[in-house]
Parts: sequence; structure tokens; C-alpha cells
Amino acid sequence: MPSIMKKIVIFYLDGFRSMRLGKKLWLLVAIKFFILFAIVKLLFFPDVMKVKLHNDEARSTYVIDQLTRSTQPKEE
Repeated sequence: MPSIMKKIVIFYLDGFRSMRLGKKLWLLVAIKFFILFAIVKLLFFPDVMKVKLHNDEARSTYVIDQLTRSTQPKEE
């Protein structure tokens, strides 16, 4: 008697093999995820640290300063 995990895998593999429209829909979902995560990221989220800070030491100092700075406003 196969284990429950093996039965589940076989169930999904058989279902995917017998799909016709489903394969096209999965392809559409994959293309949509590619557009959302690859193209949109490149267009709307540029690498600001690489543009403003020119070496790794400056980037690491900037990150440490941002993580350790106080969140309370300074008194004048």
C-alpha cells in the first residue's frame, strides 16, 4: 500500500496529464508571474543603492546607519 504522499503525487500527476485547457491556463499564470515579478521590478524598483553608493563599504555603512538610527525625533 503506497504512502499518502505518494497517492497525492500520483493524483495530481494523473490530473495534470489529462488536462487540455488547464495546461494553457497554467502557462498563462506562469507568464503573468514573470511579468509581475521580473518586468515590473525592473521598471518600478531600480537599484538605488548601486546608483548612489559606489562601493560595498559605503553600502554597508549606509545600511548599518539606517538600521541602528533612532526612530525618535531629535530635540532642538
